Amino acid sequence: MLKFAAVGIDHGHIFDHVKGLIASGAEFAGYCPQTTVPDLVETMAKNYPNVPQRDRDEIFADESIDVICTAAIPRDRAGIAVRAMRAGKDVMVDKPGVTTFKQLDEVRQTVAETGRIFSICFSERLCVRSAVVAGKLVADGAIGKVVQTIGMGPHRLGNGTRPDWFWDPEAFGGIIIDIASHQIDQFLFYTGATSGEVIASSVGNFGNEKAPQFQDFGEVLLRSDQGSGYIRVDWFTPDGLPVWGDGRLTILGTEGYIELRKYVDIDGKPGKDHLFIVDKSGVRYQDCSNDKLDYFDQFVADVRDRTETAMTQQHIYEVCRLSLEAQLRATNITQA
Repeated sequence: MLKFAAVGIDHGHIFDHVKGLIASGAEFAGYCPQTTVPDLVETMAKNYPNVPQRDRDEIFADESIDVICTAAIPRDRAGIAVRAMRAGKDVMVDKPGVTTFKQLDEVRQTVAETGRIFSICFSERLCVRSAVVAGKLVADGAIGKVVQTIGMGPHRLGNGTRPDWFWDPEAFGGIIIDIASHQIDQFLFYTGATSGEVIASSVGNFGNEKAPQFQDFGEVLLRSDQGSGYIRVDWFTPDGLPVWGDGRLTILGTEGYIELRKYVDIDGKPGKDHLFIVDKSGVRYQDCSNDKLDYFDQFVADVRDRTETAMTQQHIYEVCRLSLEAQLRATNITQA
């Protein structure tokens, strides 16, 4: 049985990794309690009372552990991943997997030298059932050839509950790296592109004067030989929305289009994972809330079989490269 451990519990996405891997038959062998967000470790202990807290060095040295999961401070994720791979373990990393080009180069080199798997869990696609269904519809030709994706990733800031590093661009990489990497992943995946280019990008800070370096708005225009993509991300979810963000994706094809209302259908259908498809035969709604997620089963199979069914390393590297380039080139539209 595959065994995994968690190192870096600084973001709630770590629970997606843990739940997903356990559901796919893996054994949770321990976690390091070192954190900047103590509430997350308390939740981990409450949810998994029989799983031991272990020293970080002990976890890396344990040869029986096959996989390390991490949702550490974003700037630390690549370092944890490299150490894990050097210790003979495969890695599942929360997005963003890297925050600098130097980190990306080090990850590439480590994967090449060790043969280990460096996988980024892009949760807004891989942990969203409607997004999984949309991928299958696109693959089946339901809307013809994909021409464009429009991805919206709004988030809620919360009421003073964020750790200090959250406000530091050096720590989280910038809003495009931190959030829009999700939508860049989706652009490549749904258009079937293996590479792309950044046409334009911008960032801004419109609502957080007390944190002048923070970025609460970002947008990116992408292009590839397969299609185009527009992305908008922000930290402006109003308190009145019952979920953390009204995440949406529109996939335009030559014979129709799909819209995902991932987490809420405002003033509409209850629950989440709403998919709408429009084609020559009409308009259809599909409730995807009971459909299966594929990523964790595929990842476990990849660890066992040394394959790339969950996603290719090339895809991961290209998402990282485009995210880094878009962030680096972004015009700050709130500076005088």
